[in-house]
Amino acid sequence: MDYPIIRLTDKPEIKAMAAQWFHEKWGVPLTAYLDSMEACLEGKGPVPQWYVAMEAGRIIGGLGVIENDFHARKDLAPNVCAVYTEEARRGEGIAGVLLGFACADMRARGLDTLYLVTDHTAFYERYGWEFFCMVQGDGEPGLSRLYIHREP
Repeated sequence: MDYPIIRLTDKPEIKAMAAQWFHEKWGVPLTAYLDSMEACLEGKGPVPQWYVAMEAGRIIGGLGVIENDFHARKDLAPNVCAVYTEEARRGEGIAGVLLGFACADMRARGLDTLYLVTDHTAFYERYGWEFFCMVQGDGEPGLSRLYIHREP
């Protein structure tokens, strides 16, 4: 692994760059990322948290942990969200390293169970996630897959 995984709390000066990067990847309003990242930096609880993989001063992958990733099952929290790896770097295991890092970090913060909403099949299973149920996404016409990860 030639790239560090960085917790936003360890390098708060990347907040604006990280928020812009996630906004460009997912189309969620920039202010939503900035607000969540500011809450992360305030440190009032274990959630939200944000993580990025960086190489040569640029972000090549990232994800967050938030209470709810825009689905109807508010009882299934917290949720890993916004998992993304730059297209040119896919297939190198960056997402897996990020997921492992985030799960271990959340476990250290007292949270051993995380959830994740996705339309992918057979990807997250490689990293210890298990299909849990189908959920209705906010404003989505169909159901999405919800996965669970329990840290031992």
